[in-house]
Amino acid sequence: MGIGIEELEAQERRLVFPRFTHEDAWALGCLLVELARERQAPVAVDIHRAGQQLFHAALPGSTPDNDAWIARKRRVVERYGSASYLVGARFRAKGTTFEDSSRLDPDTYAAHGGSFPVTVEGVGVIGAVTVSGLPQVQDHRLVVEALEAYLGL
Repeated sequence: MGIGIEELEAQERRLVFPRFTHEDAWALGCLLVELARERQAPVAVDIHRAGQQLFHAALPGSTPDNDAWIARKRRVVERYGSASYLVGARFRAKGTTFEDSSRLDPDTYAAHGGSFPVTVEGVGVIGAVTVSGLPQVQDHRLVVEALEAYLGL
């Protein structure tokens, strides 16, 4: 079961940081790794800010393919300023797909769930937190759960 566009947009409005430092990236990344370990999820986790990788971890069962998916999903967040799953959902709501209608190379961009914008209050999107290794809705939900926990929401 997917997630509706309204709910996805509400998540983006709610999950905003007052600031986002290297320490925040480390703590959020560690929280994601801990959640994934508890579930024995075979994922890779990545956090980027302003073009710099601040956190990366690959858990047992993940593969180099997960890193390629991370990069493709993160580029969608960087280009559109929205969660990769939301971007894909918006195309599907128009009766098409990201791959058919975005005019972007699918080897470079993937509008699949798992990458969520790092948004700072009064600044906007400055980066992305991305998970790859589970079905796309589960990747997205894992990131949202970690953001909610980290932000105390």
